[in-house]
This record gives sequence, structure tokens and C-alpha cells, in this order.
Amino acid sequence: MNRRLYTLAFPLIVLIFLIWTIVGAVPLASAAAWSVRPEPTRLVNGGPVLFQVKPPSKLKSLSGKWLTHQLSFNYDPSTKTWFTLAGVSFETSPGRYPLELTAELAGTMAPLTITRSFLVGRAKYPQVRVELTVEKKFTEPSPEQQAQVAEGVKIKQEYLSRVTPAREWNGKFIGPADAAISDVFGSQRIFNGTAQRPHFGLDYRVPAGTPVAAMNQGTILLARFLYYEGNCVVIDHGQGLLTLYFHLSEFKVKEGDQVKRGQEIGLSGGTGRATGPHLHVAVRWQGTYLDPASLIRLRLP
Repeated sequence: MNRRLYTLAFPLIVLIFLIWTIVGAVPLASAAAWSVRPEPTRLVNGGPVLFQVKPPSKLKSLSGKWLTHQLSFNYDPSTKTWFTLAGVSFETSPGRYPLELTAELAGTMAPLTITRSFLVGRAKYPQVRVELTVEKKFTEPSPEQQAQVAEGVKIKQEYLSRVTPAREWNGKFIGPADAAISDVFGSQRIFNGTAQRPHFGLDYRVPAGTPVAAMNQGTILLARFLYYEGNCVVIDHGQGLLTLYFHLSEFKVKEGDQVKRGQEIGLSGGTGRATGPHLHVAVRWQGTYLDPASLIRLRLP
């Protein structure tokens, strides 16, 4: 009787084993073997983050989802680590948020999904109340000027939300100018007595005509005049990461140019809504502004 049962069950056992092999079933315990870590280890609102993933076995690809944003990972063969650069919006409340990973394993058909949760804290940005006086046309624009403002808004909506799939940045981001910082990310700004949104960038105290350098390699997405930003350059570093350079007096690049880290892209100035010559730099990731100073401090592959 036992031999008969064995004879009947054996083909079923073989079939289950073959299905397991074909679809790449992975023991639940293997998920715990995955190393998933952020850099920096403490995540805060407005801060960039480098996610680094070391799987226990070879992968064909790795993607993810973080705070509603889609992530594309790149592989570093020297460390056998997958990595991607992401961020936390300024508006994100403190709490624990999931990073959802989807991996395609080599030699299998079914993807593996892994979730890790990370705590996001409240950043302590300097409470600087900046009182500024600008020309009236920037606080009470005429109908003609409002049309220019609207055109600038349209251009920014069209260009600044683009996410190109390939990563162009490589290694550490650098400061765009060797100068003191006059205003920081997150400060409250007052123009002609009216409160504006927080300052989503860094201001460098540089005289007009100072060379401005690309913070990393990428493609020139924008190089044109906008009403508030003045002469501005936007570099697309891939995967939704942009760096923006405002108030330039002169362009040294044109749209579509490929640039390298440290390459001169323009000269500083005081065009647009500026109280005087300086360089405003911003970092934008998939529609979210991040602290440029934190990005410059990050150790990147």
C-alpha cells in the first residue's frame, strides 16, 4: 500500500520541484539575508538619500518604490552592491516609511519583493528670517509681466518634471563655486514685507562674473532666461535628478550639451528676482527639492 502511494505521489513531487525551479521560488528566510542600508543613516525631510542594496545572490535587475517615487537601481561590480539616489520631500512628516524592492533573480522568471522600513526625522534647518527688498515688478507684476511669469511656469512644468531613465551622475557632487554661503536651504524669506515659501536652495556670495561649475556630469536641460530665475541653467543628471543654477549673467553652455563635473557652465550675476549679484543653486529630484549642502556631503559611488 505504501509503495503504491509512493508511486502515485512521486510524479507530483517531481512536478512541484520543477515548478519551483522554473518560477524561482525563494525561501522566505532568504529575504532576511538582504543588506539594505541608507546613506546617511538618519533620514530627514528635505534630505537626499543613497540606498545601497547587497543581495545574497545574483540579480538581473532591481527596482523600487519610495514615498510614491519609482526607483531604478544601478549595479557596482566592485562592491557587488546595487544603488540609487533618492530623497525625502521638505513636506514629509516624521514617521516610518517603506522602501519596496522588486528584484529579478538570475535564472528565474518570477520577481522577488522585499520591503524595508526607514525612519524619517524632522530636520533642524536654521531659522533664518530673511528680509529682502526687490523691484515691485517681482511682487506686483503688470499684466504683460504676468504673461512672462506664466510662460516661465509653463516651461518649468514641462522640463523640471522629466525623468530620464539612465543615470549620468558619477561620484561625488561638488560645490558650484568656491565661496561663502549667504543663505541656506529651508530659511523663511520675506519679499517687500510678504512671506514667501521656504528657500529651496543655497545662495553663494559671489560677485558678478564669477565662473559657475557643474556639480556633476549630465546633459543641459535648460539654458534660457526665466522671469524670476533670470538666466538659468538646469542640468539633467538622470533618473529625475536635476541641479539648477539661477541669476547668471552669461551662459557658457547651450541646451543639449553634455557637461562634466567641474565644467564651467556660466558666469554669476544678478538677473531675475535678485537683490544683487549672487548664485542660487537648487537640487530637484523627481519634482522634490532637496538640500544641496546635504547632497554635496554625501559619499557616492
